[in-house]
Amino acid sequence: MLIYKQLRAFVGLSFLVAFISSFSVYANELEGVRVWPSPDETRVVIDLKAEADYSYFTLSSPGRLVVDLKQTTLNTKLPINVPDSAVLKKVRKSSPPNKNTYRLVFELKSNVTAKFFKLSPTPGGQYGHRLVIDLPHSNVSPVKPKPVIQPKANDTASKHASSLRGSADIIVAIDPGHGGEDPGSIGPSRKYEKHTTMTVSNKLAAELNKVPGIKAVLTRKGDYFVNLNKRSEIARKNKAHLLVSIHADSFRSPQPRGGSVFVLNMRRANSEIARWVEKHEEQSELLGGAGEVLSRVGDDKNVSQTLLDLKFSHSQKEGYKVATNILKEMGKVTRLHKKDPVHASLAVLKSPDIPSVLVETGFISNPTEEKLLFQRSHQQKLANALAKAIVDYFEENPPEGTLLANRGEEIKHKVKRGEYLGKIASQYGVTANSIKNANKLKSDGLAVGQVLIIPNGSVTSNSTVSTQVITHTVKSGEYLGKIASKYKVSVSSIQKQNNLKTSTLKVGQKLKISVKVKDKPLVKHKVARGEYLGEISSKYGVTNAALRKVNNLKSDQLAIGQILIIPSK
Repeated sequence: MLIYKQLRAFVGLSFLVAFISSFSVYANELEGVRVWPSPDETRVVIDLKAEADYSYFTLSSPGRLVVDLKQTTLNTKLPINVPDSAVLKKVRKSSPPNKNTYRLVFELKSNVTAKFFKLSPTPGGQYGHRLVIDLPHSNVSPVKPKPVIQPKANDTASKHASSLRGSADIIVAIDPGHGGEDPGSIGPSRKYEKHTTMTVSNKLAAELNKVPGIKAVLTRKGDYFVNLNKRSEIARKNKAHLLVSIHADSFRSPQPRGGSVFVLNMRRANSEIARWVEKHEEQSELLGGAGEVLSRVGDDKNVSQTLLDLKFSHSQKEGYKVATNILKEMGKVTRLHKKDPVHASLAVLKSPDIPSVLVETGFISNPTEEKLLFQRSHQQKLANALAKAIVDYFEENPPEGTLLANRGEEIKHKVKRGEYLGKIASQYGVTANSIKNANKLKSDGLAVGQVLIIPNGSVTSNSTVSTQVITHTVKSGEYLGKIASKYKVSVSSIQKQNNLKTSTLKVGQKLKISVKVKDKPLVKHKVARGEYLGEISSKYGVTNAALRKVNNLKSDQLAIGQILIIPSK
């Protein structure tokens, strides 16, 4: 009897071990595959229930990357077609080498060297275990540090003379936070931070690009992730004068709300200075003329430290000015969480040569602000406020050699291939006729290499263009650059005509602006019930005949809701 009981216990234990083993064999679960193509690489994120135990190899003709996930079962849909990647066509399953392994096959468009790394679960439980595969695009060449070349004296003089022509744009790099597999913070209704940052950034870029002499560039142009270090590299590659990173804040409770602006603190600045001192070969490009000093002193780290310290101090000081401007304008359109710039140790702010700020547009974790952050009208208000703050800063602190820095001075432009009079006039915010008059041109024809004098932003007195002085009342969110763009005049012409000593405007302020009659904004009138032609013409101080002519009216009869163009007096 005892032997029977022992045998029964042994059999039961064997079944239990086998039962547990069957679970341990498939201890992991493939929960999803996410693909994020970007300009430089395609990132694949494999979501797993537990940490990945994997191996991989490549095949050719056609190119494939094969990944074996050990002790893993499938809990997602495959295959996945990838239409937007430069290197990846499809992700599919394949026959595994044994029953305890799940095999993924990545069909490639070209041979690549994949980079693998694992990520642990996020603290808030948003993501579990992940296996990340980066597939670099073969047509993207890595950026190599430029060698330090001692310039000749005449080269330096030529560059200096070129910079003083005043034709350069001020470049503002706009960084939409997060992107791709990184959604950023997620609001109560499951809206992603990465989407509102992209929209606000696009609107901000559009506003800045309306201002003559300012050009906006984006660190990302779609829904993909850009490495934090690379964001500042993109700004530097585009020779940016300012980097503005757009984000939405979040907190564990829903109560906090309001915008903030962050700048780099001294602790992070000091650590970045030390890092740059070690990267001697990159300092020439970073510091401009100061880089030539470094090339002569060799490995003297004290000199490097001093020069970089000065560069960082300048960037921090200017960044703080921009941040203060932004808070001032943001406070007019949204609540502020912090009324002064906040010093923080953030990677995107670390550039020693580019003033940088990080703007938190509001708390996405607050239900009310989450709704606001995804309203088009509020997004536009934020973009207008940021644009005004940035333009005001650069009008007060224009970088040397830029169009804004040379207002009031004689500017010369050397005609390049493909340029024409209208294009050049638009670049400098002046009229084609003013350039013709300043250079005594008899026709619009230009020769490549011809040097033109650019007048100071106003039509010369002997211009034959018909002009009219109008009064503009400043509205909320408007700034000089935006108003100048609206009336197709230059900022400096408005400043001169109104004796403005600064670029700061007040809501309700009246501005006198000389505009070409053809550029005067159209006045439109919507016919209301009971209105007739004589009443409308009397209201606007024009004649019935003028109203009929400009609107091609064959009689005086009007329809309710009809839109009439009101002619200039």
